[in-house]
Amino acid sequence: MNSDRITAQRSSGSLFSVESAEFASFLPPTAVALEQLSPAALAYLGDAVYELYVRSHYLIPPKRLQDYHAQVVRQVRAEGQALQLRLLQPYLTSAEQEILRRGRNAASHKSKRGDPKTYQQATSLETLIGYLYLTNPQRLFQLLAHLEFVPGAADRASDDLKETASSSESY
Repeated sequence: MNSDRITAQRSSGSLFSVESAEFASFLPPTAVALEQLSPAALAYLGDAVYELYVRSHYLIPPKRLQDYHAQVVRQVRAEGQALQLRLLQPYLTSAEQEILRRGRNAASHKSKRGDPKTYQQATSLETLIGYLYLTNPQRLFQLLAHLEFVPGAADRASDDLKETASSSESY
């Protein structure tokens, strides 16, 4: 196996170094490259990391694929992510809170369903996950260990968020 280090050129857009042609070893981007990533880019990555984590969580016990899919979709929807963010809040550092704020402010698109606040919370969680994935995977997995995947919890969270939004609109 060739163990020559091949470094990707900045002009290629890649932030990572590749250790060999056979096995890619993703290394954290340089601090300069990380600063160039927008909160939306971090959320894009965080969305993929979070979904992979949730999919991995539901693999045991074995089920039919459509059952896996239904469980995962409930958790990766914005309502489920907003619920998980509330569970993580007590464990977050002030620096992580700042990443959440940046992610929340980046969530400016109109939601197709649900209220914008829920989507802001979901985007902020995805931003934090993307950021920690690149900078501190050990911390990311410490936080992910605090998540609770309770059947139907995301649906109840969605109802709670709708209730909260409608009661705040009435004032």
